[in-house]
Amino acid sequence: MKTLELFAGAGGLAKGFELAGFEHVAFVENNKHACLSLNENFGCDRVFCGDVKDFNFEQYRDVDVVVGGPPCQPFSLGGKHKAYHDERDMFPYAVKAIETLSPKAFVFENVKGLLRSTFSEYFEYILLRLTFPGFPQDKGMSWAEHYSKLKKISFSKFIGPKYKVSIQLLNAADYGVPQIRERVLIVGVRADLDEVWTFPRQTHAERVLQWAQQPGGQYWTRHKPFGPEHFTAHLTNTQKGGHLGLLNGLTSELQPWRTIRDVLEGIPDPRSSHGILDHVFRDGARVYAGHTGSDYDLPSKTIKAGGHGVPGGENMIKFPDGTVRYLTVFEAKRIQTFPDEYVVVGPWGEAMRQLGNAVPVLLAKVLGTELHRLLCPSTDVLTALPHVTSCSYLRDNGPAQSAI
Repeated sequence: MKTLELFAGAGGLAKGFELAGFEHVAFVENNKHACLSLNENFGCDRVFCGDVKDFNFEQYRDVDVVVGGPPCQPFSLGGKHKAYHDERDMFPYAVKAIETLSPKAFVFENVKGLLRSTFSEYFEYILLRLTFPGFPQDKGMSWAEHYSKLKKISFSKFIGPKYKVSIQLLNAADYGVPQIRERVLIVGVRADLDEVWTFPRQTHAERVLQWAQQPGGQYWTRHKPFGPEHFTAHLTNTQKGGHLGLLNGLTSELQPWRTIRDVLEGIPDPRSSHGILDHVFRDGARVYAGHTGSDYDLPSKTIKAGGHGVPGGENMIKFPDGTVRYLTVFEAKRIQTFPDEYVVVGPWGEAMRQLGNAVPVLLAKVLGTELHRLLCPSTDVLTALPHVTSCSYLRDNGPAQSAI
């Protein structure tokens, strides 16, 4: 199954889909450092580093799936909320890709802010454009005029290419990612395939973690010699006084949310001698009102790109003794569920920006696995596909198509 990835960033969505059995034929990305990261992990010959407006979709008509994360700043709660008035709104180019290529399916990811009531009409317009990607927008026609026409279309009677589009707000922590990260997922399946997409079931739950962190719970058994006294400051009075109802209504298959400790315990202190290239200590972390960091025994707060810094201290760890320090790039990769060997190019701030914009690899793999099963029901999901880890190989053995 071949995929084209738009607005690929550092490649979290791409890596997850690769692990789910998809083969990427091309990546489109505008940021120089993100392009370098993609080059290092997937190979230079597949990366188009430039404006999506200049990308030739026609050359990839054999792709099965289009995926990507259109820039979220126009809809982000931390942005300027300009939506369709923001020149960074790239949804029209996502629609163009679907219109040109007619893939079997598409997956787009965006921030929770897209669901704000102030954006409701434009979001519905986006969904209708993805549903009927070939319905023309006449020259000079505003999006509102186009929207008015799209609303009148009957899905059953429309004879052009059309997609069954589903949306859902997912929290990555509910799928085993050690991070509270809510994102809107938009999935479309071409109607002629007669397949029904369903979002993957939740596998992890907050209340199961709360149960496991009660005195004597299995969380502390796993993390000896630490005990619940390290965590009681984070429990509510209800949780401290009575925990018997925590698991009511939950299925026995659900696992506890994963915490920062779960994925970072055992990693050497960045101030020690360890030999991990991207595990470098960064001084200057401090706590103040509204800037408190992420508790070590909870999932991380959402790691953010933050053009002007991260106002909640999301890129800091808060340890049980109250001390804080910045995450290293290596630790942020673990929290975003990238493989340890994955290369993120750039200094700390730039690397954290790329990771803050990325889809957690594990969440992408869960989605990709479900989509692979839907489109190829008789094919076993593959393990990780081989990929080039150094661009020097490609430079020595043939021309690269990317332009940085």
